[in-house]
Amino acid sequence: MYPQRHLRVLDSSTEGGAMDTALRVGFATTDMKEVNQHFGAAESFALYTVSADGARLIEVAQFGALAMDGNEDKLAGKIAALAGCAAVYSNAIGASAIGQLKTAGIQPVKVSPGAAIADLLESLREELATGPSSWVARALEQQAPKSPERFAAMEAEGWEE
Repeated sequence: MYPQRHLRVLDSSTEGGAMDTALRVGFATTDMKEVNQHFGAAESFALYTVSADGARLIEVAQFGALAMDGNEDKLAGKIAALAGCAAVYSNAIGASAIGQLKTAGIQPVKVSPGAAIADLLESLREELATGPSSWVARALEQQAPKSPERFAAMEAEGWEE
C-alpha cells in the first residue's frame, strides 16, 4: 500500500548541500507529536532531517487506517516512503519488517508508546553534536561521499592478477 497523501516540505535555503551531515529519520505517528504506531499498521510517517544544529520536518506520508493482519504486501509501500532514511522509530515491528528495513539500509528503532518526537529528535541532535555512536555512526559513514583518493591508495598497494 502506497501513501494516500504525501506532503513534501520544500525549503530553498537548504538547497546546494546544506545539512550535509544530516540524517533522515522517520517516526510512525498519527498526531505528528508522539511515536504511537506499530510499523506495519502505521497510518502515517513524519520524516525529519536531523543535524547537530537542529531538526526539521521534511515529509509526511499518510496511509490511512491499516489492520495488523500479517499481510506483508503493505510493507513495500511503507519502506518505499522511507527511502533515504537512516532509521524509523515505531512502538513495535515484526521480524519480517525488520529484515526488509535492514536490507533497505534503514535501522528500525523500537520506542515506548507515547515517546515524544521532539525529545527523540533532541536526543539525536545531541548525539550528532557530541559524537555519534551505534547505528548513528554507521548511518553517517554510509552516506558520506567516497573520496577519490581511495583509488590512489589502492593503486599504491599494487595490483595482482
